[in-house]
Amino acid sequence: MNVVDSSAWLEYFGDGPNAAAFASAIEDPERLAVPTLTLFEVFKRTCHIADESAALDAVAVMMQGTVVELTASLSLDAARLSLDSGLAMADSIILATARTHDAVLWTQDAHFEGMDGVEYRSKV
Repeated sequence: MNVVDSSAWLEYFGDGPNAAAFASAIEDPERLAVPTLTLFEVFKRTCHIADESAALDAVAVMMQGTVVELTASLSLDAARLSLDSGLAMADSIILATARTHDAVLWTQDAHFEGMDGVEYRSKV
């Protein structure tokens, strides 16, 4: 399984320099878990830089994967992870989602660099 964080989704949708690095995870929806938090972040950012139509198109692509709701159990796992790692709330929720689904987390967010189960690509 794969989880793609918001920075990687935005890189992919914007055809940025690292887009190809995230394509294999994004383009395999049967193995893709999508935290609801990433739907929020990508929709909001895409509305800001483009428009709502583009944001809805992005969300439609994301929802081809398995959308993972933020449950009470996942919230507690994320809180524990935040306490142990010092990650912020959003990052903790996304990483906890990946770990709950035995998934690789794909990101270009430097907070995740060097963590187990993370495929990190530095921003170009």
